Amino acid sequence: MSQKQILNTPHAPAAIGPYNQAILAGNTLYVSGQIPLIPSSMELVTTGVADETHQVLKNISAILENAGYTFTDVVKVSIFISDMQDFGVINDIYAQYFTENQPARECVAVKTLPRNVNVEMSVIAWKA
Repeated sequence: MSQKQILNTPHAPAAIGPYNQAILAGNTLYVSGQIPLIPSSMELVTTGVADETHQVLKNISAILENAGYTFTDVVKVSIFISDMQDFGVINDIYAQYFTENQPARECVAVKTLPRNVNVEMSVIAWKA
């Protein structure tokens, strides 16, 4: 029986609470919600939802890469946004990262997100 493995990388933002960037359980990688923090400075990207979305996906990419996974291994994405009017912009940028084997996903608007950001995403990845 395989055990869970805690994974963290300096190439993605450090956890800002009692959690880890990712957990590998068997062949499944669970990536915690990512907001648009710049890993080197832990400063938020505040130049608009497009830049925020790119930073969130860069953070996810760094965590996936650290675990030996890629965007094509992602099977589920959860997207949380503060304003459903931003959906089109977020979706267009999302499509630049998930270019093949697109995962299942949901996108929900919520009242507020950590640090009042506009977008947060978490993913689940799997490979044989």
